[in-house]
Amino acid sequence: MKPSRLFDLIPYQIATYDKEIALSKKENGEWKHFSSRNLKEIVDNLSLAFLKVGLKKGEKVAIISENCSEWNFIDFALQQIGAISVPVYPTITSSDFEYIFDHAEVKMIFVGDQVIFDKAKEVCGDRKIYSFAQLDGAIFWEDFLAIGVNESIADLELLKEQVQPDDLFTIIYTSGTTGRPKGVMLSHTNVLSNVISIAAIMTPQKGSSRVLSFLPLCHIYERTGSFCFMYLGFSIYYAESMETIGENMKEIKPHAFNTVPRLLEKVYDKIVAKGYELSGIKKSLFFWALNLGLDYDPGNKLGAWYDFQLKIANKLIFSKWREALGGEVLQINSGASALQPRLARVFWAAGIKVCEGYGLTETSPVVSASVCTAEEMRIGWVGKLVKDVQVKIAEDGEILVHGPNVMLGYYKQPEMTAEVLQNGWFHTGDIGELDGEFLKITDRKKEMFKTSGGKYIAPQLMENKFKESTLIDQLMVVGENKNYPSALIVPSFDGLKEYCKHKGIPYTTDADMIEKAEIIEKYDREVEQLNKYFGKWEQIKRFKLLHDPWGIESGELTPTMKLKRKVIMQKYGKEIEQIYQE
Repeated sequence: MKPSRLFDLIPYQIATYDKEIALSKKENGEWKHFSSRNLKEIVDNLSLAFLKVGLKKGEKVAIISENCSEWNFIDFALQQIGAISVPVYPTITSSDFEYIFDHAEVKMIFVGDQVIFDKAKEVCGDRKIYSFAQLDGAIFWEDFLAIGVNESIADLELLKEQVQPDDLFTIIYTSGTTGRPKGVMLSHTNVLSNVISIAAIMTPQKGSSRVLSFLPLCHIYERTGSFCFMYLGFSIYYAESMETIGENMKEIKPHAFNTVPRLLEKVYDKIVAKGYELSGIKKSLFFWALNLGLDYDPGNKLGAWYDFQLKIANKLIFSKWREALGGEVLQINSGASALQPRLARVFWAAGIKVCEGYGLTETSPVVSASVCTAEEMRIGWVGKLVKDVQVKIAEDGEILVHGPNVMLGYYKQPEMTAEVLQNGWFHTGDIGELDGEFLKITDRKKEMFKTSGGKYIAPQLMENKFKESTLIDQLMVVGENKNYPSALIVPSFDGLKEYCKHKGIPYTTDADMIEKAEIIEKYDREVEQLNKYFGKWEQIKRFKLLHDPWGIESGELTPTMKLKRKVIMQKYGKEIEQIYQE
């Protein structure tokens, strides 16, 4: 059978692979497995439970939880009866919860834990809340499941037949970098077409591979990825938390996983920090291997001598990196924001194939993805266009996308839909270049700005380069209508501590250290060193060091780790003013 709706993936998996471990989660220190057939039985009973409590086709149900098997159970159960899932980021504010519940006309709410329950309870009105953990005041999901156990499966089969591929299956509220979230409407066809396109370029073995899932399922990147893993017969294991990813990797030895550049940056910085702790020949070997890796390019031969050295580096140093990821990783998919080219180089040199892709919630999400072979990997590009997706570059450089993966529109926002969907082409707001089938992203259309001298600045490109420094964790370029660009910099305090230790500078507090003249001078030199990659008009002339990291809950980052530029500009308006007054 060929799936035509997303819930068809369950019978397809049973017919094709009949997995003993389709999904798995850690419970009381042990991995609890669900087979393909367990999955079908639970999902069917949940669908019947939804029908029993009166949920109808087209009605909306919110899911607010960290990743777990239950997330999928509810998602599939809603699909089978034509109800609409509304996934919500657990980390957003209760006022955003309230807006989404009201705007989407949510009928029921499923939550993961006490913290989310408390936040949802404040603004749920008379809606019932169900939970994946046993909580006071919420209906436990297993009790809800029991409602459907003795109901007629024939009724469910009739309803499943009525669900069409082009029917709406989910509304995903994208946080955006400004204003209220927009509800992106996606159909079964939108997402399933993308699943089949990306499945064609996944390298791990069908039917027998393991994946670790830790990115939020409420984001379309991980959700489409999970559907793809199911289609390929991979066993999906859910990490216990973001803090246990390393430990879970060693336990399950994944063959693949999805990630975001921010996490890879943190992994890299930790590796480098450990390198600084070494001494003597071990330290020399570590940084020799690291520098060798930074020159690597999968698509270019660097000669027999380089290959010989790399072989030694892999045996002595990089083998330990692979072990830290479980030792069996064949493919890492990186998306949601730009990957630093140096990270791609050094991980590929280490035999860890990081494949960058590009997409948006509105495109379900994948537009392009790197093919996981040395011949087709281009560092600094976001891969090749995936099957059935077309791209053209507008006169102003904007990337336009056409294909079965392009959304139905924004929920209850026809004017906004008409603005971005024109003649079947979705206007992404991203600026890029196309070379045959290969795509490159250069900036966000709305984030580019002009200096008072009329020169255009592309901040994302610069920010990505400056974050290559082991001393810089976060950075935002400012300077619209000013004489020159400047930057707000959040140091990598781990990197700064290592630097101070190396130089014999006593370290007190983060706030104290960034005020010290010798530290500011070091950042001056660091910025000067990185400025050489840019034209004179682009170079950062001044900067301000900040001691508070930017985060999702503090409001400076979106849930996909993008900078909320307007929020940061407002929050640090005084500091920016000082930069240009001094």
